[in-house]
This record gives sequence, structure tokens and C-alpha cells, in this order.
Amino acid sequence: MTSHRVLVVDDDADMSALLERHLQTEEMAVVAATGGRAALAALESNDFDVIVTDLVMDEVGGLEVLAAANRCHPPPRVILMTAFGTLETAIEALRKGAYDYLTKPFKMAEVSVAVRRALDDRRLRRENDRLRTEVERRQGLDRILGHSRIMQETIAQIRAVAASDSSVLLMGESGTGKELVAQAIHWASPRRVGPFLAVNCAAVPESLLESELFGHEKGAFTGADRRRDGLFAAANGGTLFLDEIGDMPVSTQAKLLRVLQDRAVRRLGGTGSVQLDLRIVAATNKDLARMVTEGRFREDLFYRLAVIPIRLPSLRERAEDVMQIAEHYLRETAARLGKEIEGFDDQAAAWMERHAWPGNVRELENVVERAVVLARGAQITRADLGTEFTLDQGNSPLRPTLAKVEGQYVRRVLEEVRGDKVAAAKILGVSVRTLQRRFRDS
Repeated sequence: MTSHRVLVVDDDADMSALLERHLQTEEMAVVAATGGRAALAALESNDFDVIVTDLVMDEVGGLEVLAAANRCHPPPRVILMTAFGTLETAIEALRKGAYDYLTKPFKMAEVSVAVRRALDDRRLRRENDRLRTEVERRQGLDRILGHSRIMQETIAQIRAVAASDSSVLLMGESGTGKELVAQAIHWASPRRVGPFLAVNCAAVPESLLESELFGHEKGAFTGADRRRDGLFAAANGGTLFLDEIGDMPVSTQAKLLRVLQDRAVRRLGGTGSVQLDLRIVAATNKDLARMVTEGRFREDLFYRLAVIPIRLPSLRERAEDVMQIAEHYLRETAARLGKEIEGFDDQAAAWMERHAWPGNVRELENVVERAVVLARGAQITRADLGTEFTLDQGNSPLRPTLAKVEGQYVRRVLEEVRGDKVAAAKILGVSVRTLQRRFRDS
């Protein structure tokens, strides 16, 4: 069974029949249409990979067939057959989406080559579309996990701002997934066809940061042996992610502000400017508003970056998401390591839900990966979690023990009565001796 469908169109019935017979010898499924009107009817009821059509025909010409083909989803590749006198019209048709043209008279071998090229082009484009869709799925909003109310509200905010071109400032503790969100914004935006570039402003030495961002001319400083474009120029058409923006030196902040205001960048040591068309997403785990009042961050730059501020919640604030995220990393890591692990046993899950996760999602990912590596059974156990390496081995402040709650309440009542144990015991409904014991144990 042939997989390639071709429509040949000519108002000369003998020519369309000749093309039909020839392409059938190339193991293609061919439909012959005499004239443009018949071609339009064929397009309404069939899907084609390639159309070979005469340009000049009575009633309905090749350009109308091309326009109808372009409305198909996905559109077939269109090859026009034209006489020498209509060559300019054929070239205009290429601008309107035709794939190729053949000048009459031509050899049948030329038709075969043109159709095969068109088929290859269509196959490659469909494969590229498939890969792009897969990349968008893997890099986009689907990667942001969490069914908690606070996370769903955050995801809705991210989705709403993605279509705009406004600068975004992501705020949150370390490990909350700020770069992942920046990537999701890029892939959900019209700029997804452009580059996504990231720089950690805290990781690049101050002496090199300006060169990294703005680029430099040859001889601009010692060691600059050639001209180099910076990340601003390289990210043109896409998104530039400035991570840890709160660690950027004040002197560099002033130059960054100028770039954002002018939408143009000048290489160090250069005189000309490069016009910019890109989106800025910045991120920080610091309190930039406080840094502004302390004079450590420019107020004008803060407002330029924080056109759309988004705060990413810590894992402590969305404890109900812990197991969903952990199970995702479990499946991902187990597949990569070729291990069959069903999930977490009850004790492991209980500990994970109580844990404070000071390192947030990054800490959770590391704990799960280590557990998968160490696991010997079908489930992750409490021992597999290796919690001696975590930053906080205590209970989450969202789930304090009953004794801790009682102790906090006892102290608050004592503060209200200014340390009067008799009055406090009366309020609490216990004896003074019981009050003393509970206060001592807390």
C-alpha cells in the first residue's frame, strides 16, 4: 500500500493522465484532476501530500489551487507547472507558499525529483513540528507540578503572563523552581521559536559579568583577543533569564537599566549599538524591596524588572504537593536507572509529608534520586531516604506535635497573665502543679 498521495492538475486531460501514470510507477497514490475546479473538489474530500498543478488554466487557475491547498491542515506541498512566459507569476507564487515550479517543457524525471524533494520536505517539517511539540511539552507548563490551591493560582498567573512581552520578576526561596518557571514562560509565549538563554548573576565574577551580558570588542580589556557578542545580543528574538539578579553589582545594575530603557546594547569598548527584541525574566531569592531601601539595589531597575512580579511558594506552603512531586521524580529517576520501583511505603511517605524541606523542590528531587539509587526493594522505605543528609530533620512547622502546640499555648497564656501561674491554671482548667509540669516539659 502506497503512503504518499499526490494530486496532479492540468486542464489538458492527456497531460494529467500522463503525469498520473508516471508517478504511479514511482509507487505513489495519484489522483488526476482535469482543470482547477476538479482540483478544488478533490481537495475538499481528500488529503494530499503533494500537488502538481498547471499555473494557467481556464476558470480556476493554479494560484487558486495553491490558496485552497494553503488552507488545508496540514497543507500539502504545491509544485507549479509553468510556461516560460509566466515565469514571473510562478516566482510570485513561491512567495505565496508554493514549494517549487517546473518550466515547460520538462522531462518526467524532473517531475519525479521535484515530487520526491517536496515529500522529503513535508516529512521533515512534520517531524520538526512533532519534536517542537514534544520540547514544548517537556519544557512548558506541564512540568510545573502541584494540585494545591496556592500552586494552581501561581500556574494560572504564569499562564496569563506568558503571552505578553512584559518583564517578569520571579521571587522565592532557593530550590522553588524559578528557572523551570522561566523556561515555561518562554515555551508558552510567542517567543518560543527564539532562544532561551540563562545567566546566574551570582556565579559570574563581577569583572566578567558585563562582558558576559553585553559582549565586548577586540582589545576592550586584557585578554579580549576577539570580538564577542554578549547574552543580550545572542538572546535576540527570545528570552533572557537573569537568575539571582539581587547579587548583581550596583555598577552593572546602572548599565542594565540603560539597556532595558533603550532596548539596545553596546559591546564593551564599542561605539555602535545592537537593537534588541527580547523578553527579560529575572529571579531572586532576596528581598529586593528591602535592598532598595538599603541602597543595595536600584529602585528604577527594580520597577523596570518587576512589571509582573510572581512569587513562587515554598514547599512548606504546599505540603499537599510533596508526594505528587516525589512520585514524578521517582518515575523519572527509576526509568533513567532502569529500576522497577512501585512507590513509597507508608513510613517513607509519612516522613516526607512531615519534613520541612528547607531546600524546597531541589532538596526533594535530590532525596528521591538518592533513595532510588539506594533502594533494594520494590518500594522506597524510610531507610532509603537517607535523611541524615538533609538540612532539617525536624518536623514541618505546618505539622507540629501535640506537645509542642500545648507548650506554645501555655506560654502564651502565661504571657497574658504576666506570669501569674494561679491565674493561668484557672484559665487552662488545670492545677498549678499540672501547669508547672507541662510548662517544664514544653
